[in-house]
Amino acid sequence: MNKQEVIISGVHMELTDAIKSIVTHKVEKLFRHQERIIRVRVELEHVQDKEHSHEFLARGIVEIHGPNLVVSVASDNLYKSVDELIDKLNRKLRRRARLSKVKRKFCHGVDIPSLLPKTNPA
Repeated sequence: MNKQEVIISGVHMELTDAIKSIVTHKVEKLFRHQERIIRVRVELEHVQDKEHSHEFLARGIVEIHGPNLVVSVASDNLYKSVDELIDKLNRKLRRRARLSKVKRKFCHGVDIPSLLPKTNPA
């Protein structure tokens, strides 16, 4: 199994070692579900409004074979945002795996909607 890459970046905030270790620990759960994940990028952003309300935005991008999975979560607590982000990414990965199994199980043939003339065997 290859070493998966986890990229953690902070916007308008400094990332401490504690935050980095918590995020990497939680992201490891995603790699257990899907081995074909190439890279996971987690962007943590601190948004401060004019009313002095603090909001933390967590954005996760899972680079996988096929279309990438992108999820964003906003909350007033950074750790709550990270937890909800991982839960949403986990649900998307499980749904994607379930749909691929259903597509493999029930393969449908191609129906040609045109009317072909019948021939008489002679």
